[in-house]
Amino acid sequence: MGVASATSLAFLLMLAAVYASPCTGPQQVHVSLLGENQMRITWITNDTDIPSMVQYGTSPGEYTSLAKGGNTSYSYLGYRSSPIYHVTIGPLDPNTNYYYRCGSCGREYKLKTPPLQFPISFALVGDLGQTEWTNSTLQHIQQTNYDVLLLPGGLSFADTQQPLWDSFGRVVEPLASTRPWMVTEGDHEIETVPIVVTQPFLAYNARWQMPFELSGSSSNLYYSFDVTGVHIVMLGSYANYEKYSDQYEWLQADLSRVNRTRTPWVLVLFHVPWYNSNNAHQGEGEEMKKVMEPLLYAAKVDIAFAGHVHAYERFARVYMNETNPCGTLHITIGDGGSPEGLASVFLDPQPQLSLFREASFGHGELTIYNATHARWSWHRNDDDESVIADEVWINNLSFSSNCTT
Repeated sequence: MGVASATSLAFLLMLAAVYASPCTGPQQVHVSLLGENQMRITWITNDTDIPSMVQYGTSPGEYTSLAKGGNTSYSYLGYRSSPIYHVTIGPLDPNTNYYYRCGSCGREYKLKTPPLQFPISFALVGDLGQTEWTNSTLQHIQQTNYDVLLLPGGLSFADTQQPLWDSFGRVVEPLASTRPWMVTEGDHEIETVPIVVTQPFLAYNARWQMPFELSGSSSNLYYSFDVTGVHIVMLGSYANYEKYSDQYEWLQADLSRVNRTRTPWVLVLFHVPWYNSNNAHQGEGEEMKKVMEPLLYAAKVDIAFAGHVHAYERFARVYMNETNPCGTLHITIGDGGSPEGLASVFLDPQPQLSLFREASFGHGELTIYNATHARWSWHRNDDDESVIADEVWINNLSFSSNCTT
């Protein structure tokens, strides 16, 4: 049996175990950042008698703190979700392992908080889905020593089939329960059905609550947060972004408050790429780019990550369709494992703005070493091995001698 066949069999066995699970205790556990020293623990259970609480401490089996929260649920056509619990824990020490248990039963989980100072490492993956390639992508990410995972949309690919949200939660739990996952929405999270389901993002908003209120946002679809010297903005490609819309005015205010002494690096994530030389989804990000790119340029945003296109592509620093030393570096990372397959057709010839592009599944790693330098690498999934196919050092725009604005 070849490596790829063995991987397929292993993934099918894993999915069989996921669907066969009795799921009586806490499941689908994932962690997200909530301010400087707090985290939100989210999980689901079929047992409505489990209290909404988390016990936690810094030693295995020894819980010195207890936090209580609440739970929500949602209905979608004939589907009714199990209770979705959200509990805030903290204050937490930086760069520390915590052991925790959700509710009053179930297994013990272990999470690690991000460091207080550089370096910090991010894993980046978009359009994850639930395929054998998803499995290999997650395995490769699990082998890295990342601190926070960033996902620019494309989570479960449930596409109205709500049980797939539950299976997705169980598939990502081994990683999402150990490190904070910060996500934003994509088109597969909309899930409207004409006449019968008119409210978009029902499952996404109920299951993946992000700290939007803390950044002054009025929507779970766009928000920002700080972690270890980095200001990260998560934008909503499917929320209104027109000039003077709520999202536009929020972004303008948010970027104006950035203190580059406190957070030297600024990253922005959104689902639909603004720069794209792939035949798939060509031009779909143009309107959002026209409206919001001047805000990113004025704020000297260092890097923008997008998904949607199921391939990898890295651009030069760019502004208004031209290379610019003060422009944002754009990277498309929508190749996590989508069931729709790869977007394998690129425009020919390759534009000068596009420095590297490839239609392969994979993930990215961004390590920010200090206030001035970071290293980006893209890891291709090749015969079940993680292979660095693209790598570049990135200078912070605020300290760059090439940027004179």
